[in-house]
Amino acid sequence: MSTVRRWWRGLSDGLREFYVAPYRRTFARAQREEDDLFTLIVLSEALGVPNPASYYTIELLPLLHERVHEWHTRMGMDRSPLENVACC
Repeated sequence: MSTVRRWWRGLSDGLREFYVAPYRRTFARAQREEDDLFTLIVLSEALGVPNPASYYTIELLPLLHERVHEWHTRMGMDRSPLENVACC
């Protein structure tokens, strides 16, 4: 019985991979774009864009500090647009 179960699990995993694989890149790109928008919203006050929710988003700045370099290079900026964050 265990060989049948193992075969069925292998078939199930193979079919799942067959159906999920074409969309993996699409979902990764959508997640990256969503993360970039979130970063822009959190950093908007530092970039000079008025943010009505800055009281709540200021708490998230330490969490994004490590990802600022990835973000500004992906957005096409040579250097960090933030004065107090020098990463390059």
